[in-house]
Amino acid sequence: MSRHHTRPRIIPSTLLDNASMFWERIRTFQRKDTQCQAFVKRVITSNLFKIIMISTISMNAFLVVLWTDYKTRYRFFRVFEISEILFVAIYSAEFYMNLYADPIGFWKDGYKLLDLMLIIVISFPYFLHKIKGKHYPHLKIANGMQSLRILKLITYSRGIRTLITAIGQTFYTVASVLILFFILMYIFAILGFCLFGAPDKGDQENWGNLAVAFFTLFSLATVDGWTDLQQQLDSRDFFLSRAFTIIFILLGSFVFLSMFVGVMIIHTENSIKKFERELMLERHMTLMKEKQVIVKRQQEEVSRLMQTQANVDYKSFGELVENFKNTLQHTDPMVLDDFGTSLPFIDIYFSTLDNQDTTTYKLQELYYEMVHVLNLMLDDLPQKKQFQSSAKVDEK
Repeated sequence: MSRHHTRPRIIPSTLLDNASMFWERIRTFQRKDTQCQAFVKRVITSNLFKIIMISTISMNAFLVVLWTDYKTRYRFFRVFEISEILFVAIYSAEFYMNLYADPIGFWKDGYKLLDLMLIIVISFPYFLHKIKGKHYPHLKIANGMQSLRILKLITYSRGIRTLITAIGQTFYTVASVLILFFILMYIFAILGFCLFGAPDKGDQENWGNLAVAFFTLFSLATVDGWTDLQQQLDSRDFFLSRAFTIIFILLGSFVFLSMFVGVMIIHTENSIKKFERELMLERHMTLMKEKQVIVKRQQEEVSRLMQTQANVDYKSFGELVENFKNTLQHTDPMVLDDFGTSLPFIDIYFSTLDNQDTTTYKLQELYYEMVHVLNLMLDDLPQKKQFQSSAKVDEK
């Protein structure tokens, strides 16, 4: 009886396994330039770098405004050319520094991707100029898109980012309002076409077809030139024109547009409150860090005192502490973790001081009243003595 030795079949790794292993290798990859990476990260997160970038973007926006004047562009052509090269170099350096500092997190940050899109937009005119020539008709569009460079300020302004976040949060609500507004315009566009768009006696210029009717209703919703549109309808003696116009303006302008503005205001206020809470939290964390630094410094001082007590003859640790207190200056920071530094205690202490002031004021008024009464008694005393003496003379 023959025995067949079956070897275990080796299943080759799939493409998914290879991809997961590759991703795991990338995730656990240890860079050898961590010190340089940390230095670049400190540079791009410093306040000085932010000030430089904001100044550069503002100067670039100002030069773009000057560039729109043909006489100024012709007179300072060389200045504009050199400044453009300088601005592109600064933007490219910023992009590569951000990518070097965090090559994985860069692609997860929406504002960093916005910078990447702006770098591509900045490169459009150069590629079109080299490939198609300077007389390419669509080169003007690429030059006009250079105004998008000012969007780089969003990355360095937390206030603008807060507003953008508020707009993003209102997307679904605003979309619902716009859909309702579109339904309202659709209904009134069909109604207006049927009432005022007749081929023979109708207003073909404003209600001749659905597209024109939509445009006319948009003008009515924004209350822009609605009196002229109504006069054209009145000149053709349409019976329901005024009721139609008033009802649509009330619904479209005063209801839906006000609802749209109200939604934006509510979400903007919520985002601003959240932004203020984040600022307060950051300040609290900064204070806590400073407090930890001071406490650590005091612990080191106490440890040094203990070591000094061990090396030098002192009668007690209290004597050593008193000697240390004598060396302190008025400006030296001190952190006291006792009851007297808590906010409730300070609040109660201030309330007690206010009560003491009120009590002192009342006592002062009482003392003034007592002095006034004593003065009146002293004034009446000579008169009483004179009356008593006169009465004795009369009896004699």
